[in-house]
Amino acid sequence: MKKHTVVVCDHIHKAGLEILENDENINFIMAADEPKDILVKEIIPQADVAITRSSTDVDENFIAHAKNMKAIVRAGVGVDNVNIPGCSKEGIIVMNVPTANTIAAVELTMTHMLSCMRMFPYSHDHLKNQRIWKREKWYGYELKGKKLGVIGFGNIGSRVAKRAKAFEMDIVAYDPYIHPSKVTDLDMTYTKDFSDILACDIITIHTPKNQETINMITKKEIDQMKDGVVLINCARGGLYNEEDLYDGLKSGKIRFAGIDVFNKEPATEHPLLDLDNICVSPHLGANTFESQYNIGVQAAQNAIEAAKGIAYPHAMNLPIDETKIPPFVKPFLEMGQKIGFLASQINKGQLLSIKVSGQGDIAEFVDSLATFVTVGAMSSNSEDATINYVNADFVAKEKGVNIESEALVDSSVFKNLITIKLTTSEGVVTISATIFDDGKQRIVAIDGFDIEVALKGNMILFKNSDVPGVIGSIGQTLAKNNVNIADFSLARNEKSEALAIILVDDKVDAQALEELASLDACLSVAYATL
Repeated sequence: MKKHTVVVCDHIHKAGLEILENDENINFIMAADEPKDILVKEIIPQADVAITRSSTDVDENFIAHAKNMKAIVRAGVGVDNVNIPGCSKEGIIVMNVPTANTIAAVELTMTHMLSCMRMFPYSHDHLKNQRIWKREKWYGYELKGKKLGVIGFGNIGSRVAKRAKAFEMDIVAYDPYIHPSKVTDLDMTYTKDFSDILACDIITIHTPKNQETINMITKKEIDQMKDGVVLINCARGGLYNEEDLYDGLKSGKIRFAGIDVFNKEPATEHPLLDLDNICVSPHLGANTFESQYNIGVQAAQNAIEAAKGIAYPHAMNLPIDETKIPPFVKPFLEMGQKIGFLASQINKGQLLSIKVSGQGDIAEFVDSLATFVTVGAMSSNSEDATINYVNADFVAKEKGVNIESEALVDSSVFKNLITIKLTTSEGVVTISATIFDDGKQRIVAIDGFDIEVALKGNMILFKNSDVPGVIGSIGQTLAKNNVNIADFSLARNEKSEALAIILVDDKVDAQALEELASLDACLSVAYATL
């Protein structure tokens, strides 16, 4: 198998580098310390995937040299230094890792909220640096009973709200892109009226930075707020108009503000720093050891999936208008691509047709699902073509592969369910999968067997006659070949057959698979890796 080249342009955690180094199908190039001109001109042309951070600009010059590139992974949340339209024009998928620093950003938000309410940085300075003990100067406010307005109820905003709820605060959430039940199920208030947010005691913002959210809070909104309101911004600089924020703090309309991000950074000479009713930090949202580990690991994993064509997690330039789809759809699209890739490994042969079905709310988006499934299914069978979201349908048609999609009546026990039927010259495989409330992707059925298993890792699918002793024989065979079992799922059907899906820690070689196939009860063995 051809090796895929992944270039790391900026420093990431060593755990991520180890993942890249240990994948035998990846040619890993560490170029974080290379001069940028050499990186772009000499190294980037070799790359199938690049991992970048803020030190490397993915501009026109970078893109012009990225002749073989499938994808770029921005190791972090922001993609301000990535020319996304330019990448899209060249068919390069841009991905980020938006959840890796979630907890770090959430806890920093709570830190700023508490600091503003109790003025801790100032009382600390008074005692520590000025050596003044004056308790009566530092009367603050409690969070209990205060109304918190949360703008943006995604990964970070929702977790801030949950923690604030533990402080016995009343939560009001504003997010036009989520279903109200995501808020109301937590015994919080959902609103579509932004004035409800402006009436809160404390307001925190957790949105991306785009044309819709830049200057979301200006003098107009500040004038409508309570006297003595507290504002928090640990998201992106520019969401609050900084001049208006300064005026509001100066006048006392805003009692206190907690700010981690600025419109232009570094902000060492910013006028806000002259005020004595503001808590500031130098963009520390991702600055925990845990989040840096998570960023490195997720960036490496995403790069490998993209290089192999398994999936493009958290793609920023999908072939759909993300402003017109609910947030729950995108993970299903990504999962559909993984299932397609998995099915093509289980059912090897000339690809003849792909049928994609959707049940529940996801059924409305089944046509987009079909595109993603096609990308996954054809990636392992298309050495002569680069399959992406733009050309998948065209390449499928050119190769005579029939693509079909259908929206089914919702009769499933699952809230949302996708099913793919992949037909090749060797046979048919049908896989159903869903995403549970914990966000975990799960296979729930394969070829009529109801079986639940995580959609990840090295996977052995062992079909057998349902007779005693099979599980023991499988275990002995794998142990003999030094293969460690991570998870073992089993299902049976009415034909006295059983299906075991075994997740293992390491790659399984041909000899181990041959020995499994030779077991008396074995009907078939397949091996796949995600």
